[in-house]
Amino acid sequence: MLFDTHCHLDLEPLRSELPEVLLRAADAGVDRFLIPGIKPGWWQGIKSLTAIDNRLLAAFGIHPQHADLADKAAFELLESHLKCATAIGEIGLDYTSGSPSREIQQGAFRSQLRIAIDANLPVLVHCRQAFADLLRIMKDENVARVGGLMHAFSGSPETALECIRLGLYISVCGTVTYDNAVRPLKVVREIPLSRLVLETDAPDLSPQPYRGQTNEPAFLIEIARKVAAIKGLSLEEVVEVTTGNAAAALNLDSGIGS
Repeated sequence: MLFDTHCHLDLEPLRSELPEVLLRAADAGVDRFLIPGIKPGWWQGIKSLTAIDNRLLAAFGIHPQHADLADKAAFELLESHLKCATAIGEIGLDYTSGSPSREIQQGAFRSQLRIAIDANLPVLVHCRQAFADLLRIMKDENVARVGGLMHAFSGSPETALECIRLGLYISVCGTVTYDNAVRPLKVVREIPLSRLVLETDAPDLSPQPYRGQTNEPAFLIEIARKVAAIKGLSLEEVVEVTTGNAAAALNLDSGIGS
């Protein structure tokens, strides 16, 4: 069974259609889901979802584009959620919009890395146009102590290898299926399958056959098929290895839905 390591099932339109979304996912062979937090006001909703279905796993974090919310109260709230967290995330750096400032983003990222390390929880790392600073901060804070996943990885194979040396796995999303994809194909080709995991980032980043539609976990199979084609492997091997990788990265048992 496939593991969707990053899907925002707490967001609309997925939240209001969740039973149907999960049925379609099961029909497509997807049976474990990690729901990342983005900002403190949304964490309770994620916690509520994971309490009613043990296939749904929670991560809590402050996304870099909401780093201005990362104050003392937010960190105290984050610490109060640690007992039901599989990971801390999504956290990281995003320099695409210029807001919040780089200084604010970096401070929020460092603080959340320290919380994750103190709690011995892996991290879900978001990065856009900020890999030099991201790698420096992760090295400074010794992220290798907990590891985690590089969400929707958009960097080069060389950067991916740097992340792997820090104990992180590289997460492949729908961009690898795009007709104009170049870098994602190169990353999948050059990075060992033993360090790859799969995600949809639903409801965003729908794979090529569904572009223009709301993304959902059932579409993860398209990403698995593309990875198999790039690497010249069977779909079954890609499913088995990436699911095992996700369980290892997140310190979970290898069984699905348990």
